[in-house]
Formats: sequence, C-alpha cells, structure tokens
Amino acid sequence: MTTKATATDDSFHVFDTTLRDGAQREGINLTVADKLTIARHLDTFGVGYIEGGWPGANPRDTEFFARAQQEITFENAQLVAFGATRRAGGSAAEDPQVKALLKSGAPVITLVAKAHDRHVELALRTTLEENLEMVRDTVSHLREQGRRVFVDCEHFFDGYRANAAYAKSVVRTAYEAGAEVVILCDTNGGMLPAQVQAVVSTVVADTGARLGIHAQDDTGCAVANTLAAVDAGATHVQCTANGYGERVGNANLFPVVAALELKYGMKVLPEGALAEMTRISHAIAEVVNLTPSTHQPYVGVSAFAHKAGLHASAIKVDPDLYQHIDPELVGNTMRMLVSDMAGRASIELKGKELGIDLGDDRALVGRVVQRVKERELQGYTYEAADASFELLLRGEVEGRARRYFRTESWRAIAENRPDGTHANEATVKLWAKGERIVATAEGNGPVNALDRALRVALERIYPQLAKLELVDYKVRILEGRTGTESTTRVLITTGDGTGDWATVGVAENVIAASWQALEDAYTYGLLRAGIEPTD
Repeated sequence: MTTKATATDDSFHVFDTTLRDGAQREGINLTVADKLTIARHLDTFGVGYIEGGWPGANPRDTEFFARAQQEITFENAQLVAFGATRRAGGSAAEDPQVKALLKSGAPVITLVAKAHDRHVELALRTTLEENLEMVRDTVSHLREQGRRVFVDCEHFFDGYRANAAYAKSVVRTAYEAGAEVVILCDTNGGMLPAQVQAVVSTVVADTGARLGIHAQDDTGCAVANTLAAVDAGATHVQCTANGYGERVGNANLFPVVAALELKYGMKVLPEGALAEMTRISHAIAEVVNLTPSTHQPYVGVSAFAHKAGLHASAIKVDPDLYQHIDPELVGNTMRMLVSDMAGRASIELKGKELGIDLGDDRALVGRVVQRVKERELQGYTYEAADASFELLLRGEVEGRARRYFRTESWRAIAENRPDGTHANEATVKLWAKGERIVATAEGNGPVNALDRALRVALERIYPQLAKLELVDYKVRILEGRTGTESTTRVLITTGDGTGDWATVGVAENVIAASWQALEDAYTYGLLRAGIEPTD
C-alpha cells in the first residue's frame, strides 16, 4: 500500500468511515473485495482519509489491510486503521489489539476513547484517572512507533452534558500526548446544530486542541451538525458515503463535501473531483447492493427534477430560478417530469431534453398537455415512464403513432395442474413488415410468457430485440373508479446493455396493463436502435 499524493494540504481533513462505521448499517455485509472496490472509489473521489476497519478484531478487516498494502496505490487518500486504547491496568506496548493496529501497516490510526464518565466507570469498569492514562499511554506509544494518531472521543456530547470538565480533560490528554486531531463524537446522534456549535466553540477555546466532528443522524441533523461544528472551528469531518451507518446512519459524505466546496468556498477535493460525485455515490451503492436513494441531495436522480408547471415556466427563462446550484457541478443533470401538473413550459423543456424540436407550435404543445392530463387521470404516470412519454410526444409531432408491429390479438393462460404444479402459456398474433406472425411461448408467469412470445414473434424480423432485457417490473393497484372495480398500473424498466428506459401500461387487469407496457418497451427499444417504422 502506497500513497502517491494527497488531495489537499493538511489544514482540513475529509475523513471517510464507510468501510468501518458505514458497514454497520443493517443490510450491508461487505466482502474484502467489496471493501477494496469501495476504497478505490473513495480514493478516486479524493477524500483525504479512508478508515478501513478494525484490524485484529475480525479476520475480514485484518485481510483487508493486508491486501490493501499489496493491491492499492492510493492517489489521494491515506488508509486509517481503527482500534481502542489499551486495556485498563496494562501497557500499550504489550496490548494485543494495539499490536494488531501497528501490524496493519496503516500510516494513520484512529483510537476510540471514552469521554463520558459513566461509560468509563460502567463499561470499562475502571477509574477516571486510569482512563486518561490509557489514552495518554496508547497515543504516546503509537506516536513513538511513527504513526499518525487521531482520537475519537466516544459519547463526547452526552459526556460533556454530564461532566464537562472530565470530557474536556480527555480531549486535552489526547492532544498533549500527540494526537493530531481529537474528534468529538455524537455517538447517540441526539444533538442539534446550535448545541453542537456551542459545545465545539467552548472546547476549542478551553483546550486549544485541533478538533473534528463525527455525527450520527438519529435526529436527522448529522449533515447540519457537521457543518455547525465546522462553523465553530472543527477542521476534520468524519462521514460515510450515502450516509450509511448504524441505526439511521451517519453524516452523509456527499452533501457535506458539496456544502464545503460550493457553499463555503473551501477546496477540500482535487480539481475536477466534485463533478464525479454522483457517479461515485451510485457506484458505491451498487457495491453494497442498495438501491441509490432517488431523493438524496445533490446526487439523487430527483435532486434536480422539476414537476410543477410554475417551476418549468421559470426554469425555461433561467434554470437558476429553481435550482440552488448547476447540477453539472456534482455530475448530475436537470430533469423535467411530465405529469398532470405539466404546463406548456414543461412540455417544451422536456421536448428539448429529448431532442425533439417543438418549434413555436403552440397548438401542438397544447394538445400534448391535454393528452398528458387526460391519460394521467386514467392512471398513467409519465414522470416515471419517460419512454412512454417520448412515444406519445413523437406520435403528436409526427401525426401518427410510431409502430414497428401491429397487434391482432394476444392471450395468456395460467394453469393450475392436479399435481400442484403451474403452467403459463401465451400466444400472440401480430403483423410486422406485412407478415402475419403467430407465436406461442411458456414462462414462469403469464407476463413472462407474453414477453417470451412477443420475442419469438419479432426477433426474426428485428434481431436488435435480442439485446433487450426486462430489468424491473412494478405493479400498483390504483383507487377503484366504480365500486369495487380497480385499475392496475404497470411500470416496466427495460435495458439494452447501454441504457435503461421505463414504460407504463394501465388497464383493469394486470395482464392487459403489462401488455401495454411491453409494447411500448419493444417499440422504444427499436427506436433507440435507429430502426425506421414500417407499419
């Protein structure tokens, strides 16, 4: 493991703990390979420090540090090992877990220390003075071994409320022993921004130590608390990618860094790195196997999505009127959502986004607006089905629906056999390029059988369809229109290896709604492939 360069000078630290604290989120279970991949993403993004885990505490973290030394050349970050101060009554030089920290080879070590008097007495079962000696001895020993040392003061804010003098004495002891930064941890996540700012300001003044902040998000204030600490003098922020962490999570790395760069004017990342933020966020979400939050600030796909007609009218004049930053600064894009709230400006902007010139045809735009409103009243949703909307829009612009095939009929049969097994079969009859085609297929459900039958029917004529793959399938039962009857909406996401698109169908039963969405999906796939319609 080597480090070629650091992203910024040492005056401010962006410290990521996704691989340690973030991995404690329910549902995340990282392999060593996962951790190495995430570490590379974070280094590319340009964080200064990557906390890799607790070597010696479990085999996985021990293996990670061993492999990181051999497999990663860090361009921007330094790898950090996490551990605790030595045990009560012993010595740091002989403590097994302190030895494991040194053996990890990490150039930086973060020690967790108790800063709450009750935790010292009840959890560590030692005296307040011995706890200070544990801090002093461990920090001094690691410094003597040539390691940089940061100290996390666990439960600091709760400890400060209970016994401010003792909490500050832990900070002072760690700093005087050689810790470069002492981090005040809101371990239970119960603090609010004004409280954090007041405490950090006081501790900076009373101890003279360089301080950092580690905020949990239990009040929904982790990002705000982190920035409040910076306002009060903290020069080290601990965060996790996408806010992953125990319980409800940690301070989210991406909005913290974006605020520092774009709102505070601080240079905390390498040149050009901020524009990679959305990509990095989504890439890490893929590694941990969690769907990226669509509404996450800065990097969510909805972060710069506009739906209301009033917003669209203003954005048409100047996008900054309803956007706090240019989304390209963080690698995101503005999106116009088309719904029953759409006005003329929404349609015009969406057309421009799709590369469809609507010119100055106000009658055309008016027809599209009216068509969208009518169909959304029936249950369609175009804000979640861009491909279906584009087909609708092109149909209005071109004066006819874009067709590559014409459906004569279809049917799907679901059979429950006496032996308890199930069979699903579908038959489609359609016309394509002047030819009548009848195709039958089986599937693991009626919709899957229809999908396969449609492929059988069309792939010979349109071989481009072989690349298509159904990526996602969602069904929603809408509010009944007449008594107990209901309307079903189906959203299908399809991909061709280079991109995904969503289509929508609405009908009184799920099979008919699915067929509509499948027809649109195949039609749009052929449009993407550059095929000219023949019917």
